[in-house]
Amino acid sequence: MQVDTVSLATVPLFSGAIGYLTNWTGVWMLFNPLRFRGVQIPGVAPLVHLMPRRIQQIPGAMQGGVGWQGIIPSRAAKMGSIAVDKGIAKVGSPADFYRQLDREKIAEHVVTRTRGDMRELVERIMEREHPQLWRDLPPQLREAVHERVQQQLPEIVQHVTDEIGENVDQLLDVKLMVIRQLQEHPELANRVYQDVGKKELRFIINFGFWFGLALGIPVAVLTVVLLPSFWWLLPICGVVVGYVTNLLAIKMIFEPVEPRKIGRFTIHGLFLRRQRQAADIYARIIADDVITMRNIGRELLEGPSGDRTRQMIEDSLRPTLDRALGRLRSALRVAVGAREYDSIRESLAIEGAGYTATPLTDEELDRHQRERLFELFSARTRELPYSDFAEMLRSAMREDEWLLYLHGAVLGLGAGLLHLAIFG
Repeated sequence: MQVDTVSLATVPLFSGAIGYLTNWTGVWMLFNPLRFRGVQIPGVAPLVHLMPRRIQQIPGAMQGGVGWQGIIPSRAAKMGSIAVDKGIAKVGSPADFYRQLDREKIAEHVVTRTRGDMRELVERIMEREHPQLWRDLPPQLREAVHERVQQQLPEIVQHVTDEIGENVDQLLDVKLMVIRQLQEHPELANRVYQDVGKKELRFIINFGFWFGLALGIPVAVLTVVLLPSFWWLLPICGVVVGYVTNLLAIKMIFEPVEPRKIGRFTIHGLFLRRQRQAADIYARIIADDVITMRNIGRELLEGPSGDRTRQMIEDSLRPTLDRALGRLRSALRVAVGAREYDSIRESLAIEGAGYTATPLTDEELDRHQRERLFELFSARTRELPYSDFAEMLRSAMREDEWLLYLHGAVLGLGAGLLHLAIFG
């Protein structure tokens, strides 16, 4: 029997090349494109939920069209939900996050930012609600009112920050905040995987070549030496190589979850071995771009409980005018009328709440608090059980892993057919 040495030599090389290409394109498909690229088919989107579940899961089918969106960005909302359930919720509660912040710095920043605004606010409200009375007051008395408001401001702001801290678990929905942030910025979801799992992603790609090359040797012996007349064996073996290469690479990254001793060797998921290092990278992304002072402030003011937050601030500001007027309060109340006086006080509370709350979302304040949040996230993420740490990243893509395996199988089939077309 004459052996085709060219085929014998090229089958492992083809197998290695397809393993590399499979895993490289598989990694690319995880993250790209960031937004859906393809053709929308009118009328299809409402029917997607009637299709088989596997079809619904394909990025592109979900948009009712033919095309593709990176698996991770297409699952940004789901990833945010899982990140909270599997990781962030176990790292700490909203109260833990708020306690980690430097409240004195927050109060100092708010006071600094609002001093000028509060002065203008008092002038504007008095001019609007009772202009003649305000103009008739001696300048010294008007200035005294302003000074009393300014003197009370630090105490008011401190009270507001303390009140938020005591009620933050009811005011702040971390899950919604994280989901919203990742939906608006799907590139952040990509960063979590690309930065945290950089070494593992590189391993997947390189492993594809070397494992494909190794599997190609028995495939070459089987298809070229032992059963050369069964031409269809090579494409079938290509399917197996492409599928198994992707499957094994992902398994090696996340499994086994707990370290296992086999003789002198310890078997453990490659990603989980780096938990301490990966935890720091993950914590940095979360602290810098996801659970930030700016986003916390935004969620407090604009989230589902935003009205309650504003009401809390208004309640803290409402006595401000009474205290500022001191003994003059009763005389002024008589002079302008109880209803007019209450209207002035209510306007000061409502409009002042906006000035007091807005600095919570300042970039400058956010920058000062990042390191404190990073320290908390890093320390707590390092302490997570291996199972929670693995699930925090894997769960978002688990239901889509079959797409990567199928992708490998299809490329393996194509490689086998291509080898037959070139070398016969």
